[in-house]
Amino acid sequence: MPKLTAADTSQAVDQFMAALDHPFKADIETLRAAILAVDHSIAEGIKWNAPSWRTTEYFATTHLRAKAGFGLILHLGAKARELPEGGLAIADPGGLLKWLGRDRAQVEFASTADFDARLAELQAVLKQWIRSV
Repeated sequence: MPKLTAADTSQAVDQFMAALDHPFKADIETLRAAILAVDHSIAEGIKWNAPSWRTTEYFATTHLRAKAGFGLILHLGAKARELPEGGLAIADPGGLLKWLGRDRAQVEFASTADFDARLAELQAVLKQWIRSV
């Protein structure tokens, strides 16, 4: 993990969220707590001008500029890494992930109801994802 900065703290996320004007702000706060609850090794910070989460590397960043709703970009940090042939093996029975590459996927939530219905599924995917970080 690179040297942590003031942006790599929950306090930075608190400040970002206090200033955020977004129609799904309450859901983003719920998302924040749900991601942190997945595993005790997960920490948060502001990366790429959005709330993001890390273990040894950042692996998820809130997608705040979606045309409808909000989302989450799952990745494996800023640097490319070797992956198994075919990319990551993540069980996704509900089709939550929209793959953007072998090491990157997007999750989109169109509404609060959609988010609420799929939150447990997202947490199950994240438990798998962080094993690859």
